[in-house]
Amino acid sequence: KTYLGRPEADYDRCSAMTALGAALGSKEARAPEALPVLKASLALRRRYWSHDVQGILDAQANVAICLSTLRREDEALVLLRENYARQVALFGVSHKSSIASGYVLTNSFFRLKLFDEAIQFMRDQLRPAAEKAL
Repeated sequence: KTYLGRPEADYDRCSAMTALGAALGSKEARAPEALPVLKASLALRRRYWSHDVQGILDAQANVAICLSTLRREDEALVLLRENYARQVALFGVSHKSSIASGYVLTNSFFRLKLFDEAIQFMRDQLRPAAEKAL
């Protein structure tokens, strides 16, 4: 209720929506309620804070993880692939955000039983990136 009535472009309002979506999404039973909140938060970030690329990527990852929780793995995989590609384009393959995004993408491959793709991705992308980072 604290942010009820605030303008749509209010950053605190958007942050509160993100926190609410994350809290709801942390419980599998509440994930259906979290998804529209997380999508709205992502839309707000894209509309009003398009310069905050990391914030947008984080919001996109939150939506993908929620979709995965809802067993909508194919939709989540599309978002996670896009997220990883943008992380790499922005920060480079050895950046901690890129590596973390790649790890989440790999988990998605495993959940979809795309073992060959997961192994190849880990061997060709994540392992060399992690070795460079160390």
